[in-house]
Amino acid sequence: MARRRASETPVEQLGAGEAAREYRRLGEEIAEHDRRYYQDDAPTVTDAEYDALRLRYEALENQFPELATGESLTHTVGAAPSEKFAKRRHAVPMLSLGKAYTDEEVGEFVARVRRFLRIPDEAPLAFTAEPKVDGLSLSLRYEGGELVAATTRGDGSEGEDVTPNARTVKDIPHRLSGDAPAIFEVRGEIYLTHAEFALINKRQVAAGKAPIANPRNGAAGSLRQLDAKVTASRPLHFFAYGWGEASSMPSGTQSGMVAALAAFGFKTNPLTRLCRSADEMLEQYRLIETERATLGYDIDGVVYKVDDIALQDRLGAVSREPRWALAHKFSAEKAVTIVDAIEIQVGRTGALTPVAKLRPVTVGGVVVSNATLHNEEEILRKDVRVGDTVTIQRAGDVIPQVLGVDLDKRPADSKAYEFPTTCPACGSSAVRETNPRTGKLDAVRRCTGGLVCPAQAVERLKHFVSRNAYDIEGLGEQRIDEFYRDGMITRPGDIFTLAERDRRSLTKLENREGWGRQSAQKLFDAIEARRTIGLDRFIFALGIRHIGETNARLLARHFGSFEALRDNGRRAAAGDAEALGELTAIGGVGEVVAEALVDFFREAHNEEMLDDLLAQVTPQPLEVVSSTSPVVGKTVVFTGSLERITREEAKAMAERLGAKVAGSVSAKTDIVVAGPGAGSKLKKAAELGLQVMDEEGWFQLVGGQG
Repeated sequence: MARRRASETPVEQLGAGEAAREYRRLGEEIAEHDRRYYQDDAPTVTDAEYDALRLRYEALENQFPELATGESLTHTVGAAPSEKFAKRRHAVPMLSLGKAYTDEEVGEFVARVRRFLRIPDEAPLAFTAEPKVDGLSLSLRYEGGELVAATTRGDGSEGEDVTPNARTVKDIPHRLSGDAPAIFEVRGEIYLTHAEFALINKRQVAAGKAPIANPRNGAAGSLRQLDAKVTASRPLHFFAYGWGEASSMPSGTQSGMVAALAAFGFKTNPLTRLCRSADEMLEQYRLIETERATLGYDIDGVVYKVDDIALQDRLGAVSREPRWALAHKFSAEKAVTIVDAIEIQVGRTGALTPVAKLRPVTVGGVVVSNATLHNEEEILRKDVRVGDTVTIQRAGDVIPQVLGVDLDKRPADSKAYEFPTTCPACGSSAVRETNPRTGKLDAVRRCTGGLVCPAQAVERLKHFVSRNAYDIEGLGEQRIDEFYRDGMITRPGDIFTLAERDRRSLTKLENREGWGRQSAQKLFDAIEARRTIGLDRFIFALGIRHIGETNARLLARHFGSFEALRDNGRRAAAGDAEALGELTAIGGVGEVVAEALVDFFREAHNEEMLDDLLAQVTPQPLEVVSSTSPVVGKTVVFTGSLERITREEAKAMAERLGAKVAGSVSAKTDIVVAGPGAGSKLKKAAELGLQVMDEEGWFQLVGGQG
């Protein structure tokens, strides 16, 4: 059995030296994630993955107290303020919150508070429950009722002075209403609505910039601008929920203070409720979770706080967290939302795929507004309808899917969805073919229009330029839609004549909206750089049904050149049994793939497309596979973030060394290479007792052969 990494070993089984090494490694990793989240507004792991690192770090400290120093991350909040802004110290530290993911943990929180305060179970004890808005924490200082300073959380003790920017946010009053304390620090959350986030991203893409990952990043980046005019152009909002320094207290309860904040002119969250038991707290949690999709802004859980401020003071704080508050997080991969519409998308092979158009909701750090319903049988089996409240799931980069419907919330006038029998893009018949081997209907309905169907044509182009195919920087899906609509690119070969046609044209690309001379030239240069490409990627880019990356690589290795593959395909299409036999004899290819390849070469329009394309590009033979490397014949899985090379480079490297690269961990996996942020795959590898190593270990294993 392979030796387990320290991070897979129960803390109580670690030796002192091993624990110290892991503690240092975790500290560096957590600090880097803090920097990315708080300073760069660009996190690279989910909240759940980050929380797991924190829990492991704290468990090491508890088991080995000698590891903790004054610089321990359990005593810090966030990250050091950016050097771009002036720094300002908080009069009262801005603490983080303890987190819970289960009902049992909430019950234990209530019991823990009662034990600490020595309040018996039958005695009254109230808590507030409020949505945990996913934005940027901000502290506003008012003196004599006037706004004098705005400071981000920073490291909890010191933050960034963003006062000019905060003054541009319409929800932040410059002067407090009513009889406010002489000195009063108001704390709350800066956020963007889903609709405004979508508009900002639309402007980003139009300007040739990368879209922002989620509203939280958008809000943080908008507030932390060096030019307050940029912040003013972004429609930011602010919810107030707490306070810092106060010369006097308007109320003796949390709920009373929130009411006072509203009276002073702040927006407070209307879903805040006073609860008198753990059951009521969980009831409010479930209500807020079901309301999540209708709010129009991101929340990622519910925060519970002891209502009596005198009791809050008695409870105090431990480490970086108050004892009197808890954040009950939603699932990192699931969410409840509403189906606004069901649309049919036509893929490059003509498959009609039903897609649920959802009320936007953020899941795993990504805004989700679409979920696949897979096929006709699936949508009928789950009986998903427009207006339904559904649970969706997103895992990693997998397209979100609908798990189920809450029938109790189904509208009274809902109607069962009727799957179309004609293609919505071209009007051709859409049929379910019968599998000749099984005699059963295919689960997928397909358009019979072929390349006369514009949806299939444009989807094939999108596939051609996708990341694992031609991967042309600046020519993504939106650009393909735009260029196809305007007749600039209708087949793959057109991509490589775009620059020449642009030079001869009076309506140049640089004069189009959202373009300029520099951006146009950058695209032309990126296209030029792809005139040579690996044979496997070229075959994959053609979008032949059933030929994915793995089969494309098998064909490339077997035939060596596209000319040899094309000759074989032509002969097989003409009925040459020997040519077909050569295809089916390739290990891993099989009859289905062979027939798909033959069908491709039977079509005259495909041959025309290839002639056109090959006049512009030159596929390159693959490098010879090593026969002496230590990973020949082994199955390798890469997971987490890689720092020295990209995931694609790592994959290509492993295959050059004779290894097979898999996307999931199983008992057949030999090696798992795990970088920072590795999650479920690393856990499964540990359960199976597989050989696990980090990126450095991988390079040491293969030596200089990569």
